[in-house]
Amino acid sequence: MKAIVFAYHNIGFTGIEMLVDAGFDIPLVFTHEDNPDENVWFKSVKDLCRRLSIESAAPENPNTPEWIEKIREISPDIIFSFYYRHMISMEILRIPVLGGYNLHGSYLPAYRGRCPVNWVIIKGERDTGVTLHEMVEKPDAGPIVARRKVEIAEDDTALTLFKKLDEATRALLKEILPEIKSGNISKIPQDLSAGSYFSGRRPEDGRISWDSPAREIYNLIRGVTRPYPGAFAFAGENKVLFWSAAYTDDTTHAPGKIIHTEDTVMIGTQKGCILPQEIETGGSVLKGRELAAWFKQYKGEYVQ
Repeated sequence: MKAIVFAYHNIGFTGIEMLVDAGFDIPLVFTHEDNPDENVWFKSVKDLCRRLSIESAAPENPNTPEWIEKIREISPDIIFSFYYRHMISMEILRIPVLGGYNLHGSYLPAYRGRCPVNWVIIKGERDTGVTLHEMVEKPDAGPIVARRKVEIAEDDTALTLFKKLDEATRALLKEILPEIKSGNISKIPQDLSAGSYFSGRRPEDGRISWDSPAREIYNLIRGVTRPYPGAFAFAGENKVLFWSAAYTDDTTHAPGKIIHTEDTVMIGTQKGCILPQEIETGGSVLKGRELAAWFKQYKGEYVQ
């Protein structure tokens, strides 16, 4: 079976590997050029294609008449999208007889849209998943072909959860691709009213609101910690990135107030306190006693 693939990131890498293992013929892969302003911590689809002698292209827009004609000339049986960042036009999706299918990083219909891995942690979810669904005009709204649930641990970050989702993707595709290759594609319509939709996130969305409960702030910190831009606040004129923290509901102080002892720091919230474990400020990463010593200058003051 001939498949054109739109792919990026680790799950794009995994998707191509699994298609090759399942015996799909891949004449062309669409991917992205890496953004020099982005922290590129993930595997390269372009490098994988080079290693597997698969033609790849990274156009700014794959939906132009030239690329649509190219896809028509290839005449694929099916299209797959694995963490590709652009919407694929219906004109392209109507070309293959079997349609086009996207691997989304949540358990649909929950968390349709952008950045689902970050959002499920920020929102304090206990589980999520990966979903292979048919692509339609509306994003992440098409009928579901297969899903696999993933548990979210209390200490998971976006990075550790992403690794779990990558493993779940591998298992899901290993199970479902032989059926798809045989032309047997069962589909279950989504009930969008039972789900949710979230938009993309920007670095400035990581600013901490100390009027929130400690647990919500803790979830934000672990949801946008490395390799993402991080949650932040200001102590005086100093921007402070909170890379790691714990929280307690047992003690509550005024939101944003810095409570300092010799070896520990607590910051008050609307309910409970945040206990910073690793911060970065002025280009220096601080932990333990160094962190406590830095906060000492702001004892009794407030982070904003």
